Amino acid sequence: MREVTLGHVEAAAAVLAGIAHRTPVLTSRTLDTLTGARVALKAEHLQRVGAFKFRGAYHALARLTPTQRSRGVVAFSSGNHAQAVALAARLFEVPATIVMPHDAPSSKRKATQGYGAQIVGYDRYVEDRAAVAAQVAAATGAVLIPPFDHPDVIAGQGTAALELIADAGPLDVLLVPLGGGGLLAGCATVAAALCPGVRIYGVEPATGDDWVRSLAAGRPVSIPPPRTVADCLATGAPGALTFAVLRPLLTGVLTVSEEELVDAMRWAIERLHQVIEPGGAAGLAALLAGAVPDVAGARVGVILSGGNIGAGRLAQLLGQRDEDRP
Repeated sequence: MREVTLGHVEAAAAVLAGIAHRTPVLTSRTLDTLTGARVALKAEHLQRVGAFKFRGAYHALARLTPTQRSRGVVAFSSGNHAQAVALAARLFEVPATIVMPHDAPSSKRKATQGYGAQIVGYDRYVEDRAAVAAQVAAATGAVLIPPFDHPDVIAGQGTAALELIADAGPLDVLLVPLGGGGLLAGCATVAAALCPGVRIYGVEPATGDDWVRSLAAGRPVSIPPPRTVADCLATGAPGALTFAVLRPLLTGVLTVSEEELVDAMRWAIERLHQVIEPGGAAGLAALLAGAVPDVAGARVGVILSGGNIGAGRLAQLLGQRDEDRP
């Protein structure tokens, strides 16, 4: 299990320079007034493929040897990593096969196919996606690019925090959406090195609280596949590497409800004029819900991790939430 360091992330940044977008850092006086904090929002929904995942996928493929790349790559993902690997593979001119659940958002499936990848479907509530991908890799000789539990993927994702801190300055608090933990592991590694005393929180759906349970148990704990509007955070267990990296760095893991995720998505549309998918808005949701302790006067960094949601699904979620309101 390779260590992930600030130097590893800085090296990844050099690889990604001119390839990945340097996404903007957004601010909002309204958000600062609501929270009493000075909030910097890293707009990774404006990254290539619409999510931070491109950073890790491209870096991982760049680190492969030409011989490895010639065999093609395989990945498993509900959508954002799928699109990222598909695009990175196209840029390197290598074949890609993506294992995606049958109920993956159609917009993400279509985008993945649009980048030229072959899709293999599976039932996320019955089949093990990693096992399906391993079978594909064994049959084709392709190299597996995991969505989060890989040092080169983690280092690539950490470049988001490297840019955030360079543009916004030192942070007192960092909030990052938490699924498998690749984004948070990379960002926490950077923040802990560059911002001494920073408080680092992962934010996961309350219906998929595998990280809360795992930290309480002191080891990765598996839960049934969670049912959540935040499909990009619907993992059943922390990664072995991401858990090892994050356990000593995390201040804690916060959970947000399905309603809070949709409310944060709506707030981003109405006040920031930005479309964020529910999982991508998890950190913002925690902040708006008052779930983050002691933020008054603090410099708070939030990763808006993705914006891949179709117009129909967006309208459906916002409409359902309107119906639920008193």
